[in-house]
Amino acid sequence: MMFRFSTFQQRLLLFALLTFGTACPSLAQKYRTAAGLRFSSGLYGLTVQQKILPKTTLEGLLLAGTREVTGTVLAEQHFGLLGPSLNYYFGAGGHVGNNKDTGAFGGVDGIAGLEYKIALTRFVVAADFKPTIEFNSKDWARFATGISVRYILIKEKKTGLFNGLFDGDNDKKKEKRKKGANKGRGLFDW
Repeated sequence: MMFRFSTFQQRLLLFALLTFGTACPSLAQKYRTAAGLRFSSGLYGLTVQQKILPKTTLEGLLLAGTREVTGTVLAEQHFGLLGPSLNYYFGAGGHVGNNKDTGAFGGVDGIAGLEYKIALTRFVVAADFKPTIEFNSKDWARFATGISVRYILIKEKKTGLFNGLFDGDNDKKKEKRKKGANKGRGLFDW
């Protein structure tokens, strides 16, 4: 089976590869929620990703093509690669849809991909391979590839290596104040 990319998808893939190769790595700008656009072979639409556990996200896809509309939910496990801004991920989920020719269908999905948080921006670029097994469809399996560009809506709280490096004494003072506040005032404590 041969995969064909449109001119727009080729340009977007080239942009993503150039971004991966030329952007300097940043400290982890982790995110909790990101939303954007997905470009896949014959289907285009929206993607929303929500962090539910430290390394796990749920991703929802709403895609439309010339003959069909599909909705997909995927659980994905993320792993760091060459620094905190580049991740690879694996996951699985399911989808339902409607084809103009054959009607309603469903299926199970797998996903494997790379995700890069572009330095000094709120954008995340991802490229993935998403094979599916179809039920109630003329195609029994699909082997889609796609590119997603998401905008970070809600950032993760900063927990990086250098966060708090220069204000560490303030944290210690706060802890001492809290401990002191719990004690009752003695007769000679003015």
